[in-house]
Amino acid sequence: MSQVEKVNLLDFDRQGLRDYFAQLGEKPYRAEQVMKWMYHHLVSDFEQMTDVGKALRAKLSEVCYVGPPATLFDKGAVDGTHKWLLGMDGGNAIETVYIPEPTRGTLCVSSQVGCALNCQFCSTATQGFNRNLSTAEIIGQVWVAAKQLGNYTHQRRRITNVVMMGMGEPLANFDNVIKAMSLMRDDLGFGLASKRVTLSTAGMVPMIDKLSDAMDVSLAVSLHAANDELRTELVPLNKRYPIDELVACCQRWLARRPRTSITFEYTLMKGINDQPLHARQLIKLMRKLPQCKVNLIPFNPFPGTRYERSEPETIRDFQTQLLNAGVLTMLRRTRGDDIDAACGQLKGQVLDRTRRQAEFLRSQELAHAD
Repeated sequence: MSQVEKVNLLDFDRQGLRDYFAQLGEKPYRAEQVMKWMYHHLVSDFEQMTDVGKALRAKLSEVCYVGPPATLFDKGAVDGTHKWLLGMDGGNAIETVYIPEPTRGTLCVSSQVGCALNCQFCSTATQGFNRNLSTAEIIGQVWVAAKQLGNYTHQRRRITNVVMMGMGEPLANFDNVIKAMSLMRDDLGFGLASKRVTLSTAGMVPMIDKLSDAMDVSLAVSLHAANDELRTELVPLNKRYPIDELVACCQRWLARRPRTSITFEYTLMKGINDQPLHARQLIKLMRKLPQCKVNLIPFNPFPGTRYERSEPETIRDFQTQLLNAGVLTMLRRTRGDDIDAACGQLKGQVLDRTRRQAEFLRSQELAHAD
């Protein structure tokens, strides 16, 4: 049987793996044995799974495999941030980033090849969109990073947090993202607590409600403006789900989880959304969600963008205005920008199906011609 015909075991969550083993005529506990080897020991070769019977190892080798994405290259930044370019099919590639800090290590994971949402200040958007990632391609990013970092579940953790903030809109790939996050959280998977797995969305309101029913994880919302006119310009999805609907959805999320919070991400761009008026609008919005917090992100430039990072003094004044109004506000330190691994800079290699990449390149040519 060729690799194409074989089943990739990384595509299954725990129940899916148990069901698959049942189809093979095996007991459910055998699936859990294999799962522990896959995620606790990061083993992809069945012959190394020493407490699995020889006959079962031979059977598994014939019909399935453990197939993380191929690493095309990996690169470290001066601040310790690490980025991997991982190969997909058909010449596509996605990027995954690890950000080490003194008390934790965060892995930023992609959910799509490119992104269909076309947020104006994001490098991924300029690449266009090709397809959703499979469960194996999503959890495989964690597997590859864990293997290369020497991360071992329940022993030596290098990856303490996972954020679905890489390439793509996670809620547009709901089923595969849910299965992957269940593997991040499962004790036989990567064993992360619910608060240590965060999904970031541009505001797909119905899918936020669906996520609330499906799984207990942390939620982040890419806001970037607190008035509809500006937010629609920056985040076109806002035209479908305007701010009032998004706020109401977030209130429903919090009503079901009264002890939790939501993080609102706000990228500061010079002269676009960084003025005192914008801060006052944001303060007014946050009063409707008093237990939530704002994460201010200095804009990270990329080739061809018309946006610029706000001045340091403007950023400090904006944060001070929010803090003085009682809004819990953090300023994200830019990490990995020397290897284009900072927030909003991920681009990978996308065989674009949307023509957006060609349009972006054409606009750059016209700008240079002027």
